[in-house]
Amino acid sequence: MTAGLTTHVLDTSREGPAEGVDVTLYRLADGDREQVTAATTNHDGRVDEPLLDADEIEAGTFELVFDVGTYYREGPTGSTFLDEVPVRFTIDDPTEHYHVPLLLSPGGYTTYRGS
Repeated sequence: MTAGLTTHVLDTSREGPAEGVDVTLYRLADGDREQVTAATTNHDGRVDEPLLDADEIEAGTFELVFDVGTYYREGPTGSTFLDEVPVRFTIDDPTEHYHVPLLLSPGGYTTYRGS
């Protein structure tokens, strides 16, 4: 797999992909948080393009913010305990591929570095 950053969201309460989750990527540096890009998950729970491709990825600290509150309020349950899920991570080697999945339910979540 080529270098870059990708994500996807699975709704474990529905046992399938979470379509329509807004995802925002920020770069963190010197106490500042700068928005890099934003996307929305498709019918497969994935964003259509990498959040960072091989030409854009660089070492540093990043934060993905998943707007799960809107997803649940407007979708499957009509309400949720969670609003935004921030996932802060470090890219050490920009020649590698980084995949950050979110496994989601109305009351909790899990994330990990995927492949």
